[in-house]
Amino acid sequence: MELQDLLKKFREYSSQDTTLLELAWNFSAEAHADQKRASGEEFVVHCRAVADILADFRMDQETICAGLLHDVLEDTAIPPDTLKKEFGDEINNLVAGVTKIETLKFSSRDEAQAENWRRMILATAKDIRVIVIKLADRMHNMRTLGWLSPAKQLEISHETISLYAPLAQRLGMFQIKSELEDLSFRYLHPDEYQELHAKVQIRFAKREKLLAEFQDALDKHLLSSKVPYRLVSRAKNLYSIYRKMLKQDKPFEEIQDALGVRIITDSVVNCYALLGVVHAAFKPVTNSFTDYIAVPKRNLYQSLHTTVVASSGEQVEIQIRTEEMHRTSEYGIAAHWRYKLGEKGADRHLDEKLNWLRQWIEWLQDLSSPREFIESFKTDLELDQIFVFTPKGEVKTLPVDGTPLDFAYYVHTDVGDTCVGAKVNGKMVKLDHALKSGDICEIITRKNSFPRKDWLTIVKTASARSKIRHYLREHKMLDE
Repeated sequence: MELQDLLKKFREYSSQDTTLLELAWNFSAEAHADQKRASGEEFVVHCRAVADILADFRMDQETICAGLLHDVLEDTAIPPDTLKKEFGDEINNLVAGVTKIETLKFSSRDEAQAENWRRMILATAKDIRVIVIKLADRMHNMRTLGWLSPAKQLEISHETISLYAPLAQRLGMFQIKSELEDLSFRYLHPDEYQELHAKVQIRFAKREKLLAEFQDALDKHLLSSKVPYRLVSRAKNLYSIYRKMLKQDKPFEEIQDALGVRIITDSVVNCYALLGVVHAAFKPVTNSFTDYIAVPKRNLYQSLHTTVVASSGEQVEIQIRTEEMHRTSEYGIAAHWRYKLGEKGADRHLDEKLNWLRQWIEWLQDLSSPREFIESFKTDLELDQIFVFTPKGEVKTLPVDGTPLDFAYYVHTDVGDTCVGAKVNGKMVKLDHALKSGDICEIITRKNSFPRKDWLTIVKTASARSKIRHYLREHKMLDE
């Protein structure tokens, strides 16, 4: 990649002056001048690839500069003061944030991994862009993993699929999540990967004609609506198919993999208008409609989901979203930095959009044991969620199998602390009852009641667990 290619890509979405970017490009080249990667190519190629990925995410200039410089403090003799003097506090802090993650040293591997991740997650409280740079760095390392030893390939792939890919999912960065999963899958289970890849290609070839026919029919109906739109086919994620095979204990041939189409339009109103056109033209599958526009997922994902029956009898999953929602579904948190750039001005709602992440980080800070941190981290990354209603009709989102106790703490800490029982759909249930989407949950409280230690084994969310631990610790009821 050449400097002009990076500048051209950046200028497509930003009007920022690029002097700083050019300076970082040259500084990085000089700092890594004598270094090589395992492949034998110049080390700076990796730094430039990370910057290119960040430009694909449409990140601001400071983040792309930090991408070019992310290994300078760790892998060269350049002192932090020099970096700060040349590029200022913001870029220096981003590079330092990424460097801290890499240079932590611990006694045992499990402890090291847990504490490493704790530091990385908590670093995002200061600047979430540190994580975005780290994901871009991991993405390029995974793309070039073939040059490392088999043992190193397995180690890095395992870490990627168990922590980096779920973190990308948590940040709503589904394109990155899917690629990291598939690259890891390729090294962790090479035989299964090759076999599944071949079968997916054969199935796609057989169904390509059906999908083309459906898209032609869909096009005719959508064109008549006079609403602007474009159609995009859904990409296949091999690892998600593999995981489904394991979960359902079925061979690939028995996995129901519906054809998928995305309809992208220019406004929320037109999303619903196009949904009406789709349902008028094709029979919808019962209970297949979900409105993630009215009730977005925790990681900001928004879209209308429906499944319809094509004339061939095949079921087709359709997602309808705006261009902005589509960028968010691909790049998640990273998509929102583009509002800081160019003529659009600052995104005044950015803090609000990131609030859920900051809350999550606060909960994680309260966990003292590295192992407990990892467990809570993985639990909270399960993004399948249910929608539960208060008696007044307010909707609350919880993870699958969330309990009334989780719900109580979601409503308010005081409600959780004084909870003595719960009614679900008008009937009394135990506090460890697994809630389902559509349930109406009423929490029964009693003044002077307080949390119990065994509640820690009941709740599913890090938020509730943190609040219970806080109370027990404050009242000397918890052995640390």
